[in-house]
Amino acid sequence: MDFARNCSWRAGPHLAEKMQKNDFLPWERVIVARVDGQPAGYCTFAAQDELPEDCGFSPFIGFVFVDEHFRGRRLSALMLQKAALYARKLGYEKVYILSGEIGLYEKFGFEKLGDYKTIYGAVDQLFVKTTEKG
Repeated sequence: MDFARNCSWRAGPHLAEKMQKNDFLPWERVIVARVDGQPAGYCTFAAQDELPEDCGFSPFIGFVFVDEHFRGRRLSALMLQKAALYARKLGYEKVYILSGEIGLYEKFGFEKLGDYKTIYGAVDQLFVKTTEKG
């Protein structure tokens, strides 16, 4: 929680608050990347993200963050892979990511589905990836 709360990304404190309240379904996860035992990044695996609940897309990988000191080590790729493998283990054939980043998730095998309005009124890109059979 402290790593998320004190990270340089403005969404970190929101994730720390969710963690403190245990505001997750039993199967949802926070995936943490560590380097030499030290937290270096995180992402979540959850039923919902910033789309309306009736959007028809689930589950989502969200809150993808790697600390500036650890970037360039493919930690994002490892966390995304871990989340996709966990999704497959739960029986999901696809995982989704909402993002404003251009050209980032495509390099991890995600396909852009389109632009979607979030519950906050912003428009983000929605990406999908088929989970690998394990």
